[in-house]
Amino acid sequence: MTAVEVAVRAHAALGEGPTWDARAGRLVWVDILGSRIHTYDPASGRRTVLATEQHVGAAKPRAGGGLVVNLRDGVGLYGPAGPGDFGTGPEGASEAAGSGAAAPAGGSFRWLHREPVPGRRANDAAVAPDGSLWCGTMRYDEAPGGGTLSRIAPDGTVRPILDDVSVSNGTGWSPDGSRVYYIDSPTRRIDVFDIGDDRLPVGRRPFATVDDGFPDGLTVDAEGGVWVALWDGGAVRRYAPDGTLDRVLELPVRRPTACAFGGADLTDLYITTARTGLTAPHPMSGSLLVVPGAGKGLPQPEFAG
Repeated sequence: MTAVEVAVRAHAALGEGPTWDARAGRLVWVDILGSRIHTYDPASGRRTVLATEQHVGAAKPRAGGGLVVNLRDGVGLYGPAGPGDFGTGPEGASEAAGSGAAAPAGGSFRWLHREPVPGRRANDAAVAPDGSLWCGTMRYDEAPGGGTLSRIAPDGTVRPILDDVSVSNGTGWSPDGSRVYYIDSPTRRIDVFDIGDDRLPVGRRPFATVDDGFPDGLTVDAEGGVWVALWDGGAVRRYAPDGTLDRVLELPVRRPTACAFGGADLTDLYITTARTGLTAPHPMSGSLLVVPGAGKGLPQPEFAG
């Protein structure tokens, strides 16, 4: 069994999207179905929670402070929080009950791109090296082809990338930015694209196939290794740049959802987990886990909008 620790004891229904916010020295993650944005500072132990009235698929740091969020009805922006400012958001976001701390974003909220589609929600998202947001959607019923993957420029311009996705999930770039990895979970594949001159993906092809569980969120390390959380697989796997499996971190939970390197030196692997759909979840299910010293991550770009 992997030497895994509990970073934040929680009961998230669908924890997702861990991202290290280097500017603030904290990890940002979400509970999609709980409509919560969480932050955790491992140096001080300080935690914050922001409640939203829409399901939130991802929350990523912005270059000017605050967060860009992939919400049910589109992509929005939270401005930096001021002292005592818990902020407002779509349909009246507020500080989560019992968090005991200021919200992680706060300040003002505005929609950057709003496109509500009945029966569809946001899912995972990632910031590209050029500062754009690649955001995914999916149907609540997970209908094949009902989701999308789009690129949102800092000015809100939308460029469709894929329009026939089932469950849009992990996205990450190679260290040199020349390739992007992507997961549509029901395919049980991690795919890879080349990045063209227009910064959009071309040449989609399989990178690796999963035979135990479903690939969910991913992160890329400093050596180009691709780390993938396996929903219903109870593990995180690392694939070498040539696609060969070279490491497996067995976990005590059945449904890890995503992973990201964090900490001051980017060597600790944080893993979000889920309780949803489990009749007898492990006590750690829904918590934020960490594997200290698991590898060496890459600094994550901030959204430029």
